[in-house]
Amino acid sequence: MKIVTHDSSFHTDDIFAVAVLLLKFPDAEVVRSRKPEIIDSADYVVDTGMVYDPSRNRFDHHMPEGAGVRGNGIPYASFGLVWKQFGEELAGGKRGADIIDKKLIQPTDSYDNGVALSTSNFKGLREYVMYDFFLSYLTQTDTTNESIYSVFMNNVKIARDLLEREILKAKEAVRGEDTVRKYYELSEDKRLIVMDENIPNWREVLTEMLEVIYVIHPRSDGQWTLGCVPDLSKSDYGANRKSLPLEWAGKEGRELQDITGVNDAVFAHRNRFMTAAKTKEGALALAKLALDA
Repeated sequence: MKIVTHDSSFHTDDIFAVAVLLLKFPDAEVVRSRKPEIIDSADYVVDTGMVYDPSRNRFDHHMPEGAGVRGNGIPYASFGLVWKQFGEELAGGKRGADIIDKKLIQPTDSYDNGVALSTSNFKGLREYVMYDFFLSYLTQTDTTNESIYSVFMNNVKIARDLLEREILKAKEAVRGEDTVRKYYELSEDKRLIVMDENIPNWREVLTEMLEVIYVIHPRSDGQWTLGCVPDLSKSDYGANRKSLPLEWAGKEGRELQDITGVNDAVFAHRNRFMTAAKTKEGALALAKLALDA
């Protein structure tokens, strides 16, 4: 199996496109060349060759007409084209593949195509992007094809490791979303969802359920959290559908226990988006007080 991409300079796009293919074909040979005869001999070609044809394993996007545009207007670069072909298989399904496409691939494709995702608020400043990180490995002493190839392949290894972690997190996110929805369906009082496990992406799920106000879940330290569901209809960052009572803000220990009457209350965040108790029963008692406030 031979993967060919262009030689000379490299970008985030071709680094990740090759990394995706090496997840699919771990033992493949990677060749960097612009020579037509080498491109023609390849099993897979990315980011060079002026052809996009997945049936022939050709994934370039530099043609005058490009290689397609997503529904939101972001054009495909080679990273996105290869991911469109293999993403669902590698990520365990469409939902996981879509999470990674939105989080990692679309920003990379947009940058490679010169499409800005945001504008700078400060003259002469821009965000430090992944291309800057990869380019930091290339020094002025890297002037030969062999040296640049070595840097490129080192970056491909980093990109592959990152993809493996993001795939794992995407699979966890999908499982977490399904689990949160089950807790929601089983809850008798939809204002309060009580979970017996800590699922990091519960906010993303429950903001879709307009009845939900608070969530209870265990913490890694053995305590229990009562958290507020964000209110995405408000422009204020960090707005809650219903914040915790004002008199709880910033209180902890005995002071919070005296205010609430909950003898194992631990603390309440000063921004009133979460509080904690030592037990599940304590968190439930705090939730009842907050709902009735």
